Amino acid sequence: MTIRVRTLSLEEQGELARMARSRTLCAGRVKRAQLVLLAVEGQTAAAIAESLRLHARTARFWLQRFNAHGLAGLEESERPGRPPTYPAEQVAVVIATALARPADLGLPFASWTLDRLAAHLGEAKGIAMRRSRIGEILQREGLRWRQEETWFGQRVDPDFAKKRGRSKNSTPPRPPAVSSSASTRWARRPAGAIPAAGS
Repeated sequence: MTIRVRTLSLEEQGELARMARSRTLCAGRVKRAQLVLLAVEGQTAAAIAESLRLHARTARFWLQRFNAHGLAGLEESERPGRPPTYPAEQVAVVIATALARPADLGLPFASWTLDRLAAHLGEAKGIAMRRSRIGEILQREGLRWRQEETWFGQRVDPDFAKKRGRSKNSTPPRPPAVSSSASTRWARRPAGAIPAAGS
């Protein structure tokens, strides 16, 4: 099936040619510019998709967007409608990764932030997902950031300070079971859990 591309202005032709050759633009924009130029040559959406390693529906989507909105239609951020959805397998990976200790994954930090989680998912798992979308997935799963007092979810003894006595000039070492610094991570709150003193 051929999708006809509307007549291009000289400005559009020049900009599309520049984008298609660019080494600095993101790969998606370069590919979308190439897609339109191939369509101008009369190639079908299926042939273009095969050439650019896209799904035929994706090729048709961007060609229709270009016909309706011009160059602005090739911008990912301009896509209207609901935010993208992700397969259940990817959602499961996001949740499992958020619940894992970064150190167990060979990472050089003790706790997750949304930025770290998004970066790790993109680099190690090939899942490109915005931090806001990750946060929504985890919240839907019933997860939320909490102050972590130990790696295993054990509560610090609320009377520990009294038992220890007054601090000396230097900070005394903490018991081995307690992490060396407070950290945050995604975790489910157990049903009926009693908040730690001072939380």
